[in-house]
Amino acid sequence: MNNATKPEDSSEFTPLLGKSFLTPIYDPIITLVTREKRWRRQIVEHLHLAPGDRVIDVGCGTGSLLQAMFSDCPQAHFVGVDPDASALRISRRKLGAIANLIRWHKGFLESLELPAGWQPNKIVSSLVLHQVPLRKKQAILETIESLLVPGGTVLISDYMKLDSPLMRSLFRATVQSLDGISDTQPSADGEVEKLFAEIFTEPCLLHRFPTVTGTISLWRGYKKGIAQ
Repeated sequence: MNNATKPEDSSEFTPLLGKSFLTPIYDPIITLVTREKRWRRQIVEHLHLAPGDRVIDVGCGTGSLLQAMFSDCPQAHFVGVDPDASALRISRRKLGAIANLIRWHKGFLESLELPAGWQPNKIVSSLVLHQVPLRKKQAILETIESLLVPGGTVLISDYMKLDSPLMRSLFRATVQSLDGISDTQPSADGEVEKLFAEIFTEPCLLHRFPTVTGTISLWRGYKKGIAQ
């Protein structure tokens, strides 16, 4: 698979940390306030990557998860999808020579074009859904489902239902102050889990990670059908 960048999608998106000028400091901030290494490690462990796997990272951002997945299984095939050109430039620099082994798409998932016969059996997404409107959350999950092979795996790590008053307060003071309330509140109210359970089979909450920005949850599901 070549790594040519697709044309830019002109639709609006929420920058990392909610403000484009914060993109260069995204990595140290996320490491500091979200326990990033722990939940990214859990994503990789639960993916059970194997040679030949075809993996899409939806909202790959600065490439930290792609880097971790590639290190775990360099014989798998990876696609990084993100509409933010600044984040993708950071990602390419971070991954160095590895970047040439990954296919990059600058745009949204729905505009991704894949080579004939190339269909992902695993899709991951982290810290994306909370930033977009509810209808977009649903559209992203439905697109993931449509792309996966039957029996394919999806792992979502994000801010989801926040039951604890403390976690809701922390989320309001940090994430919502940067990303706004209208798009993030449905996530805090548990709407993503409802959509996830409607779209995928065997939905399972794998872990919850309390952080100073609110709880980050890791969910796994499968596309209906027999795994290929």
